[in-house]
Amino acid sequence: MSDTPKLAGLGYLKQKVIDLLRANIPSLIAFLVVCFAVSAVGGLVTASSVGGWYQTLVKPNFNPPDWLFGPVWAMLYLLMAIAGWRIWCCKQDARRNFALGAFAIQLSLNLLWSFVFFGMKQLGWALFEISILLAMIAITLSQFWRIDRMAGVMLVPYFLWVSYAMLLNAALWYLN
Repeated sequence: MSDTPKLAGLGYLKQKVIDLLRANIPSLIAFLVVCFAVSAVGGLVTASSVGGWYQTLVKPNFNPPDWLFGPVWAMLYLLMAIAGWRIWCCKQDARRNFALGAFAIQLSLNLLWSFVFFGMKQLGWALFEISILLAMIAITLSQFWRIDRMAGVMLVPYFLWVSYAMLLNAALWYLN
């Protein structure tokens, strides 16, 4: 008998979660579409050079195999989309709006890096651009963390990967 109120409370909670998801599914889909569209456009630019020009570059010994980039970026874009969506679902206020603005800027800078590095083949400018991108990711991560810790945590792998990518970009610039 004492378990009945707990079970009733769990049913109510489950229904609230389902209702919240139903109300927010369109925004989740929008975040997924935007993030994976950025991924697709960046991938098209990358594909134009990765089989030719990129293969001719002298690479550092810590350069990962080419096959690793696709799965890693797919996971990072998924995490970015979910993190952005979680912030979108928070109470609308100036902090949330600032965090989402930072998110949009870093996403744009993410795409720009592909154009500079692979499209224009400008390793030095790409290094400059990725340093700005990394700073913007740090700002976005810290803003997300303050609003929704899980959203902030979801951006940590992205920050770490872009830190590694910046090191790789610097090594490629130095070696070539």
